[in-house]
Amino acid sequence: MAAAIGSIARRKAASTFLSNNGKFYYSFFLSSRGGRGFATASSDDNDVVVVGGGPGGYVAAIKAAQLGLKTTCIEKRGTLGGTCLNVGCIPSKALLHSSHMFHEAKHSFASHGVKFSSVEVDLPAMLAQKDKAVSNLTRGIEGLFKKNKVNYVKGYGKFVSPSEVSVDTIEGGNTIVKGKNIIIATGSDVKSLPGITIDEKRIVSSTGALSLSEVPKKLVVIGAGYIGLEMGSVWGRLGSEVTVVEFAADIVPTMDGEIRKQFQRSLEKQKMKFMLKTKVVSVDTAGDSVKLTLESADGGNQSTLEADVVLVSAGRFPFTAGLGLDKIGVETDKAGRILVNGKFATNVPGVYAIGDVIPGPMLAHKAEEDGVACVEFIAGKGAHVDYDMVPGVVYTHPEVASVGKTEEQVKALGVQYSVGKFPFMANSRAKAIDDAEGIVKILAEKETDKILGVHIMSPNAGELIHEAVLALHYGAASEDIARTCHAHPTMSEALKEAAMATYDKPIHI
Repeated sequence: MAAAIGSIARRKAASTFLSNNGKFYYSFFLSSRGGRGFATASSDDNDVVVVGGGPGGYVAAIKAAQLGLKTTCIEKRGTLGGTCLNVGCIPSKALLHSSHMFHEAKHSFASHGVKFSSVEVDLPAMLAQKDKAVSNLTRGIEGLFKKNKVNYVKGYGKFVSPSEVSVDTIEGGNTIVKGKNIIIATGSDVKSLPGITIDEKRIVSSTGALSLSEVPKKLVVIGAGYIGLEMGSVWGRLGSEVTVVEFAADIVPTMDGEIRKQFQRSLEKQKMKFMLKTKVVSVDTAGDSVKLTLESADGGNQSTLEADVVLVSAGRFPFTAGLGLDKIGVETDKAGRILVNGKFATNVPGVYAIGDVIPGPMLAHKAEEDGVACVEFIAGKGAHVDYDMVPGVVYTHPEVASVGKTEEQVKALGVQYSVGKFPFMANSRAKAIDDAEGIVKILAEKETDKILGVHIMSPNAGELIHEAVLALHYGAASEDIARTCHAHPTMSEALKEAAMATYDKPIHI
């Protein structure tokens, strides 16, 4: 039975409704066994060359090797894992956890009967724990490369032809890597702002914010997206006075509006300040503090804000500089993203692209799915990635996780829908552990009860969301979740109760 279900999933194809930053489009994912033939190349060429060793690239390389394809991965950093593992997802989550432990010890342990005479931050030790986690994981990927016989070239690669990549190695040499199929998986880089120079000391990107030598007294975060709020939370818990400056009218504009409002209130209770509809006109670093000149996004009177450290978190852009894409004629859009078809193929035969360099969510797990699917297409297999079912998570406390459509998107589509909600204040496990802030919200098509979107704000929402992800993949109704037995007492029971509220009535509220 499981094999039959897997077979159905592999054949799933055609006109899948996708979303990208609130814009909807159709993409056709073909699952036929027929695929593009390999380009003509000498017998010693690689079947697959992956340029970039981040989540998309290293996963693609391992999958290609597992499918019996001779594979080489090129990575300029010298360590695998890309931005995510080295200076992104992993180190930030390490600091989020460590800072949360400190905050809990300082503010919550006493109410649980655990008392200290004092508690203090050992920042060097905290940063060392983060670095240890990163080091262990990067070495782990190298071990997986060896296990799966993936050739690993450390250096900066650029195209000299559609089947050849010139690599300036980190040792100072140069080598040419040939491949019948080449996958561009170079990820994204930090987007700066006009007139602001990031020095990674007083004006930092997310990279610099992971390694501050001391806790800044005042931290200004430019940008109220996922990364800015997460890093603001880290330093706020450790003692910084955090102010978030955002040009838009809302924080995390892609988030469901109702959840977003509750989320902002939660962060404000944690003493995070917000200046919305505000733009940064200039930054002056001449004095002992950094002085920001601000004005309303609509124009008007200017004001000044001082900070010890400024975190620029205004988004990311595809990293394609110096790859030689223009030399081989790879097409990009106005945002610099590489254009691909449903099989991740560019307009140049034998050249593919995945992850942050193509349209879609700039998320590590999305890049991994792209990598696996791309390689399966190259190998002549069927594959399928639906960007409307990629979960997103903000790893603050509480966390916010979502999958599918927001209520605003459902309204824009003109779909008649039902809404079910359940607060964690009515969840027994959340009350038992004294961590009950948050809500589950489910949107379902009114006529069919098919789930359209799920949004969770709670502790560990990033873990709870995957039941909803699976439900959406299989086209489940809210009643399907409601009639699924959930262990008691668990936080996941809130999802069950929200599902009950969607199609009928909840029990515990």
